[in-house]
Amino acid sequence: MASITRFRACDHLLNLNIFRSSFKKNGMLNALWFHTTPRRLVVELKMPSLSPTMTSGTIVNWHKKEGDTVNPGDVLCEIQTDKAVMAFETEEEGTLAKIFIGNDSHDVQVGSLIALLAEPGEDWKNATCSDTPKVASEKPKNPPKPNCEVSSSEHQDKRNSKRAMTLGPAVRNLLERYGLSPIAILGSGPRGLLLKGDVLHHIQKENLKPVPISSAAEPKISSKAIVTEPQKSDLQKGTTKKIQNLTHEQEYQDLELSSMRRTIAKRLTASKTGIPHAYSTINCKVDTVMNLRQKFKNEGIKFSINDIIIKAVATALDLCPEANVIWQGDQLVQPTNVDISVAVATNSGLITPIVTDVLGRGVLEIGDMVRDLAERARGGKLQLHEFQGGSFTISNLGMYGVSEFSAIINPPQCAILAVGGSRLELGDDGKPAMVMSATLSYDGEAISPVAAATFMSTLQRLLESPQSLLLGHRSLPE
Repeated sequence: MASITRFRACDHLLNLNIFRSSFKKNGMLNALWFHTTPRRLVVELKMPSLSPTMTSGTIVNWHKKEGDTVNPGDVLCEIQTDKAVMAFETEEEGTLAKIFIGNDSHDVQVGSLIALLAEPGEDWKNATCSDTPKVASEKPKNPPKPNCEVSSSEHQDKRNSKRAMTLGPAVRNLLERYGLSPIAILGSGPRGLLLKGDVLHHIQKENLKPVPISSAAEPKISSKAIVTEPQKSDLQKGTTKKIQNLTHEQEYQDLELSSMRRTIAKRLTASKTGIPHAYSTINCKVDTVMNLRQKFKNEGIKFSINDIIIKAVATALDLCPEANVIWQGDQLVQPTNVDISVAVATNSGLITPIVTDVLGRGVLEIGDMVRDLAERARGGKLQLHEFQGGSFTISNLGMYGVSEFSAIINPPQCAILAVGGSRLELGDDGKPAMVMSATLSYDGEAISPVAAATFMSTLQRLLESPQSLLLGHRSLPE
């Protein structure tokens, strides 16, 4: 036969039989090769890594629903990373066939299957894949039975005791409140661990009521904990002192931590324990700054004290380049530009958007940029490059009435300035003056105490004589 006919895996069996009978009549059945071309019917959409440090994230909400048409560049959903809420776009096209991980799903690991996308023209309602994730909330209908029997009641007691020791405080509280035994409730956690949801399900199923507390058992004294000192006889028996907490039956509300807050906590702990923090504090007279700001405000020109501080810090870093350093791996480098990260509080946690090239911007432009970055940070609309990087961080809590505090370094940066609010004090001349405290936390390995002191004294002179900052001069006032 001069040519070979190729068949796709999706061809109808009827057509195959027609060809087979045709070639059989000509005695060429053994010479025919059936070639199949695999066809991709669905596209697996997996949890993306939207930042270099992201290991898991939260799917905030889906912009598409099952059955919607998807075109390249469309936003499928919003994902909260360890930094911010970001949009997940796709370069594929087709129909969104199945969503496995719904809205407000937390701790979704990077690489996990979250949805299926059917190719254009395919039946999206019947789209399936072999790697369909299992829903964590579903419990097995027939829980596996143990393979071995308990040999004795003593062995059973040890197992029950061990299980009771692993109970969480919320589970213990529910068991005590409803007079339940942990042995009577089937646990759905790892290795049969009893979870709070298991107890609540059992209470709802059995329609149980809290066990009433007898009047004899109610405390007659204050709600503080009673510490009972051990008697001499008890010490001989090895008994430790007992602490009786009388503030039981307290109501509480579970507060869920975002992945951003968890990541921030881990990094701050690593920074505080792994970086040799050193500190330097200055007290600046800010009467001139405040009077100058009020003068411009009366003329319709508005800027904040924080805008002046950002400009002053950048100028001081330019004049003291030994303090403008960051780590690149194990190598200490000095950036050519001064990019200032500004701490902004959001509902999900603290984020530090970056004001780039501060030296090349005026105070008014800095103020507009800070307000724009802060607004988009609180709305979760920052791009990755807008909050990753920077050579120095400023954290200002003065607007919250905090007079002085110290901050933790944000690696790979080597320094952070904690700015407090202004307060009225008597100056050296006996006259009242508005004073503001600022504390520098710096990496003692990367920045020497002399360099830190030089930077802080330069910053103090710039803030106490801010006219040169408004004019854009890069020199110290005389």
